Amino acid sequence: MTTAPTTSARLALVTGASRGIGAAIAEELAAAGCHVLLNYQSNVERAEEVRQRIEARGGQATLLPFDVRDAAATARALAPWSDGEGAGEPLAGAPQPERPGARPVIEIIVNNAGITRDGPFPAMELEDWEAVTRTSLDGFFNVTRPLMMPLVHHKWGRIINIASLSGLVGNRGQVNYSAAKAGLIGATRSLAQELAKRHVTVNAVAPGLIDTDMVRGLPLGEITRQIPMRRLGTAAEVAKLVGFLASDHAAYITGQIIGINGGLA
Repeated sequence: MTTAPTTSARLALVTGASRGIGAAIAEELAAAGCHVLLNYQSNVERAEEVRQRIEARGGQATLLPFDVRDAAATARALAPWSDGEGAGEPLAGAPQPERPGARPVIEIIVNNAGITRDGPFPAMELEDWEAVTRTSLDGFFNVTRPLMMPLVHHKWGRIINIASLSGLVGNRGQVNYSAAKAGLIGATRSLAQELAKRHVTVNAVAPGLIDTDMVRGLPLGEITRQIPMRRLGTAAEVAKLVGFLASDHAAYITGQIIGINGGLA
């Protein structure tokens, strides 16, 4: 399976790209020929490591720090590619359009940024609810909306939201996380209907238990016994699926929520 824009290099944005699934997605898209904008909130060391790995393999990446929960900060960071007044100058190192005076377009948007603040709902603090829901839902809105009209005019685009099995079936101790990811799934299906005729696809990937920092420290022996494949998934496996959805081969796939969970449902 060829994963990746198959016609030409494209500009891709991956949020939460400094580690885990986000880093793997960024590396996959870069290997496919994309110039990747690596978003991260604060861990510049980890983000720089991802950039160095990409460039060591011949790819291209540019660091783009901002907090997806902060609408104003996100708008400033995305100004070189956004629609409307106040658009900033092109970011140094990022690819520019071939036509003089044209504005570059982020053609692939991967909304991956997410956090967990698990705990029983009766004891859940408002801060934990808002931190999780704002990262997934406000982050999706803050990142995606300003980049929409350039995609619409461009008439080609891929929006891929990283949801979760928890958003489909729920999970004890994760009312906030499940609610956030379920909301992202609803947004995916609705936006897909708005953009389909413009050749912009919108899909979500719903990973199950993936071997990342989020699951380390859990009783993995007990957990893996519940998974039909008897193992955790890998970030690279999720990234391969995202790479396919970002490619020209996935042009007729939109509004879908695709699980990658080893049979766990």
